Amino acid sequence: MRLSPGVSLFAALLTGVTLLAPASPAGAEERSAGHCARQDRLHVPGAEHQRSACLDDLTTAGLAGTPYTDMADQAGLAAKGTRNPSGVPGVQIDGYFPDDSRLNATHGWAHDAQFVIRLPDRWNGGLVVTGAPGTRRQYSTDALISDEVLARGFAYAATDKGNTGPDFFTDGRGPGDAVAEWNRRVTELTRAAKKAVRQRYGRAPERTYMTGISNGGYLTRWQLENRPELYDGGVDWEGVLWTTGGPNLLTSLPVTVARSLGRATDEDVVGAGFAPESRFLWPYHEKAYWGLTQKIFRAEFDPSYDPACPGTTAGGTVEQILAPCASDASYDYAARPASVHRAVAKVALTGRIGKPLLTLHGDLDTLLPISTGSDVYARMIDGRGRGVLHRYYTVQDGTHTDGLYDTHPDRLRPILPCYRSAFEALRRWVEDGTPPPSDRTITRPASGDVVNSCALEE
Repeated sequence: MRLSPGVSLFAALLTGVTLLAPASPAGAEERSAGHCARQDRLHVPGAEHQRSACLDDLTTAGLAGTPYTDMADQAGLAAKGTRNPSGVPGVQIDGYFPDDSRLNATHGWAHDAQFVIRLPDRWNGGLVVTGAPGTRRQYSTDALISDEVLARGFAYAATDKGNTGPDFFTDGRGPGDAVAEWNRRVTELTRAAKKAVRQRYGRAPERTYMTGISNGGYLTRWQLENRPELYDGGVDWEGVLWTTGGPNLLTSLPVTVARSLGRATDEDVVGAGFAPESRFLWPYHEKAYWGLTQKIFRAEFDPSYDPACPGTTAGGTVEQILAPCASDASYDYAARPASVHRAVAKVALTGRIGKPLLTLHGDLDTLLPISTGSDVYARMIDGRGRGVLHRYYTVQDGTHTDGLYDTHPDRLRPILPCYRSAFEALRRWVEDGTPPPSDRTITRPASGDVVNSCALEE
């Protein structure tokens, strides 16, 4: 089935891809001293199961087609012309922490709270931690984040957040518990990864950075607000904003469902915060994102609103998974009972960051409108008196997933190169004391390689 360009890839992510049983690629055995030294000493604290491998290349160039990454789970996140580094030897540890949910079928484990830790032979003393975007799994940001930071010498750790897939909302005992687990799993992995780093290199990381895209950006914000002692800073790429009183996903998305059913106009969608210039992206998001995202997060925080939809599953077929709930067209978060707002309060952000944070957001984001997302979060940070710790960059013509650039190269630009520039700016800020550029809009250049280059200031 092909709904529109890219939708079949998205559907593949929703239905899940189970990797084959482990098989060692060329170079997976430990060889000379120095390469993968101390591998036999590695034990991830708290892990219920782990498996380590000595690899010639920890990047996607070397791991594609092996059980050590999942290319399908990365689909649509990067533009096709993206250049990534390769040739980073080291140790990879795959495993999972104790958990009673079974939504992640990677490696055939059927066990959530899966993680990956990568420890390059040539280490720069740092650690980068992330959580999966959307409802994806632990390898989803390998090409976006892992490849680049490994090439710079950082150790890397990623988590599936403790529940995955369109039925993630079935995890937990009560409303909001599944998303709340995401934050706990990132904290768990960060602490464990720091100890694994010490085992591998004989000393703890000098610097630890939290980062992520979309839901991973939300996790970055939450960690720097609530666990700042674990990190030295973070980069938030279009993080989801959850606030108890709104705005949040449940205040912006219902109108998109109403529009898809002919109950709302384009002007209503613009009034909800979506950029009018993003209209050319609306047909794709109507098919692949809007209705699905509204129904699964409403089921997470407000299951009593329509118990029959999505019920105990978002659907058994791709069509059912992507289909919106008609009842969501009339969803009014502000009018819902206090219990719903309390569920959101479990995961709400405050803006009270405790370490330096750089935020990037595209002005054509058609899933998380910038006006009801990062614009608001920046004001929240300022309102808490933490603006001195924050930099905010609006990426002109950037949208939620860089893969859409390949369909609209004349109207979009990828955010990834700007993200990489922002990460380096954060590193210089933390390690060298060099302040990043002031808040600004990163304009789209008239010429040049917009897929692989981006300057934070002109």
